[in-house]
Amino acid sequence: MPVPSGTKEGSARPRPSGSPGGIPEYGADPAAAAAAVRLRLRDDTEPVRNLATFLTTSFEPEAQRLHNAYLNRNLADREQYPGVDELVRECVRMLGHLWGGDPNGVVGSATTGSSEAAMMAGLSLLHRWAERTGPGNRRPNLVMGAGVHACWRNFCRHWEVEPRVAPARPGCIGLDAGSVAELCDESTIGVVTVLGGTLDGRYEPVREITEELDRVAAESGIEVPVHVDAAGGGFIAPFLDPDLAWGFDLPRVVSINASGHKYGQVPPGLGWVLWRDRDHRSRRLGFPVNYLGSNHTYHEFSFSRSAAPVVLQYYNFIRYGFAGYRSMHARSRILAQDLAARLRGTGRFHFLGDGRDLPVVAVTAEPDLKLAQLAAHLGECGWSVPVYQLPPDLDELTAMRVVVRSDLRPDEVVAFAAAVDEFTRSTK
Repeated sequence: MPVPSGTKEGSARPRPSGSPGGIPEYGADPAAAAAAVRLRLRDDTEPVRNLATFLTTSFEPEAQRLHNAYLNRNLADREQYPGVDELVRECVRMLGHLWGGDPNGVVGSATTGSSEAAMMAGLSLLHRWAERTGPGNRRPNLVMGAGVHACWRNFCRHWEVEPRVAPARPGCIGLDAGSVAELCDESTIGVVTVLGGTLDGRYEPVREITEELDRVAAESGIEVPVHVDAAGGGFIAPFLDPDLAWGFDLPRVVSINASGHKYGQVPPGLGWVLWRDRDHRSRRLGFPVNYLGSNHTYHEFSFSRSAAPVVLQYYNFIRYGFAGYRSMHARSRILAQDLAARLRGTGRFHFLGDGRDLPVVAVTAEPDLKLAQLAAHLGECGWSVPVYQLPPDLDELTAMRVVVRSDLRPDEVVAFAAAVDEFTRSTK
């Protein structure tokens, strides 16, 4: 390959990172540049031992090759890459069917992550509320539980929507049916339910919440739609909890978001948002573009981005099939419950989540056991786990969470639990 313009022949040493500002005066050869990058990142946690993240961290060689082959295809270039555009539509149909909808009726988008998907769903709720209620001076509100992802408060801040948050209480961080009626009124654009909380891995009772909203509608005439944030559970519940009603099989659920890059087994950078049909997706979300070769309407905030995550999502659907996803996630749930049982055996923890919903173990501890110190000890053993405060009304408590993904092995669960046990014994 020719030496790029501005590169000094034989130069293999970029400007030291301590130099003030600017890129190096001369470039380096590829091997030296790659070595410099690896050197800067050498102390980062190995992704497979990062038990803080929900994101997929391991991929088969064939999936990696396929991903690399389509990195340079722009998902927005529908005229140039019609095959990729059809993969998006096919994934939407597959997810619509998986989530209890009509695969020929659902509409949706691939987004850069589930947070963008949630923003799109929230904005659709806001627009459709404005269309139903007409002009006025009332401030819209969105009802949610204390355990929602931060993206929902971010949505409320940017679009001046009042967040009406059901307070956390012992044994219940999320939203439940008993909290809904008192929070909803004529200005409520919708209710956000969570299928797999970030803080505890628990499912909120979506069916019971929709039934309570049915009762509210019958008594007051106030119709409140439901959005399901299934960032985690959208790729877990259909395979492991087939009798759980939470999706488009419930008439009041109008939209669902999920993360392909979590339990959908796709590299980071993919979310999905689906509406049960075109009538439930606000027309104001679409914006037309004609300078890419033809007229297309886009329903995402982001524009140019790689098509590779979508290609991998479709690959995973045909690679694993329903049975493969079910087997993979069942294994993760079994390991999470095994880990919970081992931690319970220490007698030092209280459980927020024990792996029965998402394969996540979340705990608080006895007052004499400091979770921050435990996390530091686990870090010395090579494991990264988060410690965080619980929401208001429970914020005197800190919690620790362990996310079990498909690349965690049974022997690693044993080793992790042993490291925890070692620390708990030393603090008695």
